[in-house]
Amino acid sequence: MADDRRDPRGARRPRGRTGPGRATPGSGRAARLAAGRTADAPPRRPRLTGRAAVLVLVLAVLAVSYASSMRAFLHQRSEIAELKAQIAERKAAIDDLEREKKRWQDPAFVQAQARARLGYVMQGETPFVVLRDGEPLTTGARLSDPDDLPQKAPEAWWVDAWESVELAGHPPKDEPPPASEIDGTTEQDD
Repeated sequence: MADDRRDPRGARRPRGRTGPGRATPGSGRAARLAAGRTADAPPRRPRLTGRAAVLVLVLAVLAVSYASSMRAFLHQRSEIAELKAQIAERKAAIDDLEREKKRWQDPAFVQAQARARLGYVMQGETPFVVLRDGEPLTTGARLSDPDDLPQKAPEAWWVDAWESVELAGHPPKDEPPPASEIDGTTEQDD
């Protein structure tokens, strides 16, 4: 069977529609637009082509996906920075504790802490205790024996409670207000 799409020289003709409905290069919309234009006017192009719309859509999807990835990246970086700060603080605390441990291994420091915190004294030393918030005693002052002080008999709790009830029922009478000076004379306000 012979191919009828070959021209007489043996080359293949392009595939496509043939016949009365086939558009020719000089017919159609492009030809009508070209006929109505002047020679110096630029050709009018549509504002948004299908390719441009697809490109904008792809760029929008990429921007949204990269934005969420960037947000996660920045959040992780802030968490890493916080954790590094915590690590630095804890290392400083460990260094302080190690220094304190070394200090406690020194016998002189242990002795000083026992004196200051617990009131220990070395053998042969005389301890002194400061009385009355550190106020010095006068030269004629004598310390008294607590057994020599008069003892006050303790009262039952209900005695104090009953006295407060009586005081609430019979409050003390108001004293007259203090005198004030008016025009050089002393008068009492009523």
